[in-house]
Amino acid sequence: MLQAILAFYWTQFEEIDQRMTNSPAVSRPRNASSQPAGSLRSRSIRRATMAGLATLVALTLAGCAGNQPADTPTRLYDDPYEADNRKTHSFNKALDTNVLRPVSVTYVKVVPHEFRYLLGNFGENLGTPLDVVNNLLQFRFGQAALNTARFVMNTTLGFGGTVDAATKFGIPWRDTDFGETLYVWGVPEGAYVELPVFGPSNQRDAVAKVVDFMNSPLSWFGYDVNADVYLVGLGARMSGIASARGENAETIDSVLYSSADSYSQARSIYLQNRRYQLARNAGRTGMGSSEGSGYDDPYGNSDEDPYLESYDDPYGETYDDPYAQ
Repeated sequence: MLQAILAFYWTQFEEIDQRMTNSPAVSRPRNASSQPAGSLRSRSIRRATMAGLATLVALTLAGCAGNQPADTPTRLYDDPYEADNRKTHSFNKALDTNVLRPVSVTYVKVVPHEFRYLLGNFGENLGTPLDVVNNLLQFRFGQAALNTARFVMNTTLGFGGTVDAATKFGIPWRDTDFGETLYVWGVPEGAYVELPVFGPSNQRDAVAKVVDFMNSPLSWFGYDVNADVYLVGLGARMSGIASARGENAETIDSVLYSSADSYSQARSIYLQNRRYQLARNAGRTGMGSSEGSGYDDPYGNSDEDPYLESYDDPYGETYDDPYAQ
């Protein structure tokens, strides 16, 4: 059912994109300054339409997922597509072995940490406006204000976002996505799926990735508006992915290449981490469904040790020493 819906909407995407691309009013010069006003308006309508359809896909599939049981602590995972997921996992593992891992490890060795840090900050700053949009959709207005302040401060004082000035001023960064927005709205996570290239996910987050991609700040610029801005931004995000893979190579390798069943291990790690992340954020703001409530961090309160039981020390009491005199 979900595959049929996705196929239908993807066909609509392609038809609309083809019609608007072939429209006489749309041209694709390198710089926006050489585009006529009519072309810019047509392009804006085109992107708005595509983004709107992406959101419609999310809401449609969210309704389908709503028929599934909500996540509970006793429901470790729902994996009805395990056979297909394992095939995708094999593909992703081969891609990592032959491309992603060697490129990432080499990238971390060759490129200085300072440069990777600046480039990573730039990529994160580019995604902050989308975080603000999702904060507003989640009714977390305080977090939206903080992320807005972060974006303004890092873009100005942080030299275009290359320096994380906001954190130095006590405004920490916490990213979010449309998957968390759907979670706040009460949409269950659905079945576990492993996506080609993107890796472990679930039906809710898989749909959300489409919406986030269609509404990302990079798509606001677009290649046909300014190729330099688009390519630099895309390069920064790709650099962040390569840097994360290379810096965590030992941990990721232990899961993919040292586990008896890397598919089950990756599935377990993803689901537990994602559920805990969403439940923690919901607890911070007092919003969200009860999903993930069984994943409390036993070490979350540093003042109490949940495993420390009081006991009587038989040698703790004073006694009279007969030889003391």
